[in-house]
Amino acid sequence: MSSVRASNGWLAAVAPALVRPPSKGRMRLIRLTLFAVCALPAALLVSGLLRGGLGVNPVETLLNQSGLWALRFLVLTLAVTPLRWLTGAAWVIRLRRQIGLWAFFYAASHFTVYALFEHSLVLSTILADIMDRPFILVGMSALLLMLPLALTSTQGWIRRLGRNWKRLHWLVYPAVVLGLVHFFWIIRANRWTEPLIYAGLVAVFLAWRVWRRRPQRAG
Repeated sequence: MSSVRASNGWLAAVAPALVRPPSKGRMRLIRLTLFAVCALPAALLVSGLLRGGLGVNPVETLLNQSGLWALRFLVLTLAVTPLRWLTGAAWVIRLRRQIGLWAFFYAASHFTVYALFEHSLVLSTILADIMDRPFILVGMSALLLMLPLALTSTQGWIRRLGRNWKRLHWLVYPAVVLGLVHFFWIIRANRWTEPLIYAGLVAVFLAWRVWRRRPQRAG
């Protein structure tokens, strides 16, 4: 009983600090910390590549890890709004664009590794491979859906598009679904635990949004 009371007391103490918008200096520190955390997987991959520490097939490691981190950051962007609703910390929304840009960075890196190391950037062979292996087309479609989201992530585009900016950024949902399909398609059935976790989280976040937007009955 005492541990429950201590836990409740801790939550009561932390909640106001979480909900309260951080100062400009603290927000800058949060953004820098988030940048460092999001950049860390890329830094480790580059370091591993330079040191020869990516295993016997470094290209495959780069492909797998960049794709995985793209999907992880996409899922994380979907988690931001439920986190705001659950905690009341509206300021966390300001971090969503930064996370989304990192998702695009890793997705673009994933495609770049594929195009550069597997096809030497020869467009004809890339297109032929995409048509021959449908799972690549699915992954490419996810990347293309993310492209306008990345291009319109600046304050200038937000002002130009107005309400249409939010409508455009609903593309993140088909993008993450296509990313999941791409992941399921290329992985062996006995290794579906990780993609199933991501699919479950996406399903929960989508169901949460539908539930929150349901029409409220009067009286």
